[in-house]
Amino acid sequence: MKIDVLSLFPEMFQGVFQSSILSKAHEAGAFQYNFVNFRDYTDNKHNKVDDYPYGGGAGMVLKPQPIFDAVEAVQQDAKSSPRVILMCPQGKPYTQKKAEELAKEDHLIFICGHYEGYDERIRTELVTDEISIGDYVLTGGELGAMVVIDSVVRLLPNVLGNDDSAVQDSFSTGLLEHPHYTRPADFRGLTVPDVLLSGNHAHIDQWRRKEALKRTFLRRRDLLVGMDLTEEEQKWIKEWGSEEENS
Repeated sequence: MKIDVLSLFPEMFQGVFQSSILSKAHEAGAFQYNFVNFRDYTDNKHNKVDDYPYGGGAGMVLKPQPIFDAVEAVQQDAKSSPRVILMCPQGKPYTQKKAEELAKEDHLIFICGHYEGYDERIRTELVTDEISIGDYVLTGGELGAMVVIDSVVRLLPNVLGNDDSAVQDSFSTGLLEHPHYTRPADFRGLTVPDVLLSGNHAHIDQWRRKEALKRTFLRRRDLLVGMDLTEEEQKWIKEWGSEEENS
């Protein structure tokens, strides 16, 4: 298995990858790894990889260009289509079943973000899997990636010495966040929603609320239990439910 890790702080992984089971697995040839600082791929003269979010708001958003280029670079010599994994609080909760699924792959690419979030086009156009290791927020995706990588590598053949060891293993509240976009407004033909460029903050707030509610409905419906929703929001949920039933 080959594992590529895209991070602004690749040095964080050195101690983990050079210790314990991961170190032994690498020495035995069970997997290869490569660390990529995607800042090296930015075309910004100041080496920036983030920008202010369209529509306003707190924090900075990772730009699409550096991450697109970094992923494409590590994919050039790929013998098969790699799984591209985005570490984020909005992803599907990580489970042992998912670890077993990923352990069957030949190539995994992990994207570890920082700041407020990712430009949505990274999520929709590059990523095959979005993973969360819990309902809490970390300063970046590196620690989560370490957790997932460790849980996957230990499932590879002969890594634990006794393959039966792996077989016998056990197993804040609110809405998920709305999509984020940053410059450029048009990236490879993929455009930012018009409402975020309108300057009408009331419409922007409504769009964000609706998108956050929809994402939560589609991905973590359990978070909506007991939540105080307006009549309009309840109407949206009924519409999405009907669309689901008819799809």
